[in-house]
Amino acid sequence: MVIFGASGDLTRRLLVPALYNLARTGLIPEHFVIIGVDIAARTAEDWRDSLRAMLQSFVGNPSSENRIDAIDETVWQRLTGGLSYVQGDFSDRDLFEKLRLHLHDVARERQTDGNCLFYLAVADRFFGPIVEQLGHAGLLDEELRDGKPQRWRRVVIEKPFGHSVDSAHELNTRIRRELREEQIFRIDHFLGKETVQNIMAFRFANGLFEPIWNRDRIDHVQITVAETVGVEHRGRFYEVTGALRDMVPNHVFQLLAMIAMEPPAGFDARSVRDRKADVFAALGTLKEDDAVRGQYGPGTEQQSDVPGYRAEPNVAGDSNVETFVAMRLTIDNWRWAGVPFYLRTGKRMSRRYSEIAIRFKHAPYAPFEDTHVEELPPNWLVLRIQPDEGISLQFEVKRPGPVVDLAAVHMDFSYRDWFPREPNVGYETLIYDCMIGDQTLFQRADMVEETWRVVQPVLDAWGAKPPAHFPNYAAGSDGPNAADLLLQRDGRAWRPVGGKQRTDA
Repeated sequence: MVIFGASGDLTRRLLVPALYNLARTGLIPEHFVIIGVDIAARTAEDWRDSLRAMLQSFVGNPSSENRIDAIDETVWQRLTGGLSYVQGDFSDRDLFEKLRLHLHDVARERQTDGNCLFYLAVADRFFGPIVEQLGHAGLLDEELRDGKPQRWRRVVIEKPFGHSVDSAHELNTRIRRELREEQIFRIDHFLGKETVQNIMAFRFANGLFEPIWNRDRIDHVQITVAETVGVEHRGRFYEVTGALRDMVPNHVFQLLAMIAMEPPAGFDARSVRDRKADVFAALGTLKEDDAVRGQYGPGTEQQSDVPGYRAEPNVAGDSNVETFVAMRLTIDNWRWAGVPFYLRTGKRMSRRYSEIAIRFKHAPYAPFEDTHVEELPPNWLVLRIQPDEGISLQFEVKRPGPVVDLAAVHMDFSYRDWFPREPNVGYETLIYDCMIGDQTLFQRADMVEETWRVVQPVLDAWGAKPPAHFPNYAAGSDGPNAADLLLQRDGRAWRPVGGKQRTDA
């Protein structure tokens, strides 16, 4: 595994801890070597020490999902025993010739059979140049037999995959000159979460849901991805990206696709990705009136004052970049015609909380006309993605007593009550899939371009017309009032961030 950007935060915080967790559970091959590539001048020993220091920060840390009791020295040695480091500039051809020779030596000494996974943990401006340099150096060539690689070469590319429909198409074209689509793993770490992967199992392994999973029974769907953190040290990145580009065409649309896709013929990569691509192709083009943007101002979180976005490091004092986005989408196919999908994501919101909430249509009122029940509360099916992963179903029961009076109750499943929590940073499944060549959880070129096609009109409109009232929501709130109006015009309301739902909503 060759990691470009070896000294970066992504490598230290996520990639190597994920590799350690895989090694601890026996999912790392016996002949496995990590090679770091970066411009910083350092030794392999220095790099190994910095990686170990980061892993040590997880030991006994109660606030970390990757909390471990102690570093297993046998596992750590097995993982990093053959670790090496290659220094150089990503734009320098000499670096890639040096890397080619180094890989040849490693394959001979460590018996890796020439298989290589190149991980681009770098800024997106380097994606195209690195792939081209790897191609020119012959490092992407595979030995094929009957159309299947006997020695494989794969490239993992982090988001953002483009900043617009045109740039995404240009990047796809550029890297596909050097790589077959089967060699490209466009990674979205959100899909590494167990609860996200469980959506398809929940839908298709349970026969009771399919008959009601359609426009006849579902009133609308709400998808919320809320964060309490601000932009922190990512000001430079966020100033050219914003919430829509950062979250919607990848994380949020992937959740939408898993809820809306048709049953695949199988759970192989092609079948699943074909059905997801069908959803993206059926999404109506987003209109400016169906999207809301927001930017957080000063506020209070956990009883502490926090600054507004414009006061964050490396952010312009008059910035018009959105930190919140909400939208209304429709899917133009037989299953979902007329069912609105409401999506929202933002920073500095009241709670860190992600969920998919499916609201079913009301039951007929006729049997209750002569009772005290004036209107039946709705039924909700809620898939909680984070932090309290689980699934709940809200339905109505009769309160005990002589009077017919209904109450909304919840049937609740929580992962932590049923399954032991294993240390996890969210990358373990994805990295393992890259190693075994399973592309099910990774986006294809056509999927990437379709998602940008949906949001491009709004990006263009927002770029041409600066917002009139930024900031428009306080840090620690549920977002701007305009997001509430987006649903109110349809006679609907958002679920409060955190899932505490009013029974009359």
